[in-house]
Amino acid sequence: MVSESKDTYRPTIGLEIHAELKTLTKMFCACSNDANEKEPNTNICPVCMAHPGTLPVINKEAVRKVLLMGVALGSRLASYTEFDRKNYFYPDIPKGYQISQYAYPLVQGGSLRGVDITRIHLEEDTARSQHLPASQAGVGDKSLVDYNRAGVPLMELVTEPVIHDAELAGAFARELQLLLRYLGAGEANMEKGEMRVEANISISKTEVLGTKVEVKNLNSFRSVERAIAYETQRQATVLDGGGKIVQETRGWDEGKQVTFSQRKKESSEDYRYFPDPDLPKLDLTGVFEFSR
Repeated sequence: MVSESKDTYRPTIGLEIHAELKTLTKMFCACSNDANEKEPNTNICPVCMAHPGTLPVINKEAVRKVLLMGVALGSRLASYTEFDRKNYFYPDIPKGYQISQYAYPLVQGGSLRGVDITRIHLEEDTARSQHLPASQAGVGDKSLVDYNRAGVPLMELVTEPVIHDAELAGAFARELQLLLRYLGAGEANMEKGEMRVEANISISKTEVLGTKVEVKNLNSFRSVERAIAYETQRQATVLDGGGKIVQETRGWDEGKQVTFSQRKKESSEDYRYFPDPDLPKLDLTGVFEFSR
């Protein structure tokens, strides 16, 4: 049951959108970047599987395509950048950390459809996990991991929390997909996982922002809009019932059309970012030439 007074709350939404980049090889090795490969664990090598003694090498074309997106969005392009290690343990990260960017992203600022952009940074994608229930796995539940996607160049775009309705959030994501395709930066097919959307949602009756909840697993534009609408209503019902919103990560159940709790929301401190000692710092002054 949705609260009767939900219309008195103002939702505030920020988006985090991951898009795989269209390059011949992965982000830090020479393995093929092929989203259409059906045979699992085929496009892998000692580098992307984190074998001891291997070293990453930066994919210049991936850097260029993120900067190209920045030009199209009217953003500020970095003259200096570096890669960081984002530390967490999960089977989809062979190294035990993800190579990402923290303090010095490639792109800052800009806008699309009137939505201000905070930053765009470059990182490596994770492997693809598939969870099988006992009925499919044979004996007990099983999780299978395909590492073909591990190490694929991944662009992450973060917006400012300036979106106030589900329709604009969906329109922004659609426009970004078109831009990625027009520039040749990525195919952004959501059904293949080449573009994934996460929404940070809070509601408040004042100018002070409420407690933020992140909703993941949004793999279609319709899911983006429906999940935001549902989560806005859910939070209103909780607050009107005298409860408090918990800062957490929630998933989206497409079949039931509801969000569900997954885990407590991590902060940047939890990931213990530090500069990757195996990768050089980049001075980008004059390396790429773009026309606005």
